[in-house]
Amino acid sequence: MKVTVTGSTGLIGTALVRSLLADGHEVVRLVRRAPAAPDEARWDPAAGHVDAAAMKGADAVVHLAGAGVGDRPWTAAYKRRIRDSRIDGTRTIAAALAACPSGPRILVSGSAVGYYGDTGGREVDESSPAGAGFLAALTRDWEDAARPAADSGVRVVHPRTGIVLDAQGGQLGRTLPLFRLGAGGRLGDGRQWMSWITLDDEVRALRFLIDGDLSGPVDLTAPNPVTNAEYTRALGEVLGRPTALPVPAFLLRAALRDFADEGPLVSQRVLPARLLDAGFTFRHTGIGEALRAVFGR
Repeated sequence: MKVTVTGSTGLIGTALVRSLLADGHEVVRLVRRAPAAPDEARWDPAAGHVDAAAMKGADAVVHLAGAGVGDRPWTAAYKRRIRDSRIDGTRTIAAALAACPSGPRILVSGSAVGYYGDTGGREVDESSPAGAGFLAALTRDWEDAARPAADSGVRVVHPRTGIVLDAQGGQLGRTLPLFRLGAGGRLGDGRQWMSWITLDDEVRALRFLIDGDLSGPVDLTAPNPVTNAEYTRALGEVLGRPTALPVPAFLLRAALRDFADEGPLVSQRVLPARLLDAGFTFRHTGIGEALRAVFGR
């Protein structure tokens, strides 16, 4: 199989490319700079351009590119960058597929559980409506930007990914130094629900979507969400470090601006109903054993 991938240098993209190559598949990585390796091809999301060679002979496209949601405080300018990077990129990929009827017939186009907004303690899945807030509006438009590909007959899947657990990046990677120093703790009151998935299961789920027949939104979250307090306690136990220093909500809001209430303080209890119904088996379903697997313990 030949798979074209955007966002191949990110946490998920790097792991996905490694997994595909390990199983003997061919990967073409779309990059915004001049290609520097035989497996690279250029694209320019802002200009709506994709090198035709990236699509030639490809079976699937996995579109993961976009500015990091939690990489910096949400100024008005950075929120525009987050939005533009996703909408422009998805429109460009979808248009390229629609214009290439003999090209890839599968598009796995990244999305996020931000679609559901703040769900409190209520369980939600793919049958639930969109929520409110910047990320909910973004993910609605982000998924809709892929419509030209679907209208042209491409099978389009939107993996709505939760918090990806890995020691090298993402939320866990960013906060790990504090926890290792014994300076970590719950965020706010710790009662907000976290919908998580290990990087290992994230990659396995993406490959399941490539190989299967699902289309539309699919939640990529483990079947057992936990509260932030439960997650914090489990992380402390795995690392053997205290977690008695909570971070007050007002400090998070001062540091992260709008992102605080849609990131670390948001409550999202998301279930992977469609993945489970399709027969996907998670390797990591409990937060304790998941974190032990992340750290090889």
